[in-house]
Amino acid sequence: MMEPPSPERRRELGAFLRAQRERLGPASVGVASGRRRTPGLRREEVAQLCGLSTTWYTWLEQGRDVSASPLALARMATTLRLGRAERAYLFELAARRDPEQGVAEEAGLPPVVSSCVAAIQAPAYLLDRFWTARCWNPAATHLFAGWLDGEADRNLLRFVFLAPAARALICDWEVRARRVVAEFRASCSAHVTDPPLRGQVDALRRESVEFGRFWDSYGVLDREGGERSFNHPRDGLLRYKQVTFDVAGRPDLKLTMLVPAIIAM
Repeated sequence: MMEPPSPERRRELGAFLRAQRERLGPASVGVASGRRRTPGLRREEVAQLCGLSTTWYTWLEQGRDVSASPLALARMATTLRLGRAERAYLFELAARRDPEQGVAEEAGLPPVVSSCVAAIQAPAYLLDRFWTARCWNPAATHLFAGWLDGEADRNLLRFVFLAPAARALICDWEVRARRVVAEFRASCSAHVTDPPLRGQVDALRRESVEFGRFWDSYGVLDREGGERSFNHPRDGLLRYKQVTFDVAGRPDLKLTMLVPAIIAM
């Protein structure tokens, strides 16, 4: 469960809703304009369009200690014509998870994102919320032998736990594998009970004893940077500094880069 919003957040939420209501013209939502003393929609009009109680919606705008369900917030986001960033801000202030979070993943990968990954000189790849590689550059193809080359399974978890090449390639495999599972649990927390993701986890638990053991330990870690070492089949020992970035507007996508580490003499 997420922590309930603080009084400051409730006030900010109320002010945000009021500002969005006042900027929205009645005609844009099919409401008769008539004579109005204030701009935008009235509170009762927003409540009616959302299928909510006028009193409850008023209390929400006033910053009172009332709880907003994800469904109610989704209705408000639709009624108030919120954009992606505005919708995310609404759910963040209300300390709720958006039920539509991750839906953007169904859309195709933006071409500009693929172009950016291809332009990076260091090994770089893009993961979706299942941690399947969606695109990668030639440097990553060369580094990750057995994963991003040939016709191998593009899912990072399946590579780490099911591909023999991974145990040879990744230095300190068990330490890294345990951390990968903890990072994945943190990353998928909003979708951990979704059937597709649950199915992926269940399949990995059946196929890998180690994955099941690490998953059942309930480790949770951010996907942080740091040194990554590889025993490359052609280039020998390679050391990198890993950095990970979120893709703006696509919370389901994460860009990972491996910058060659400078080894002190």
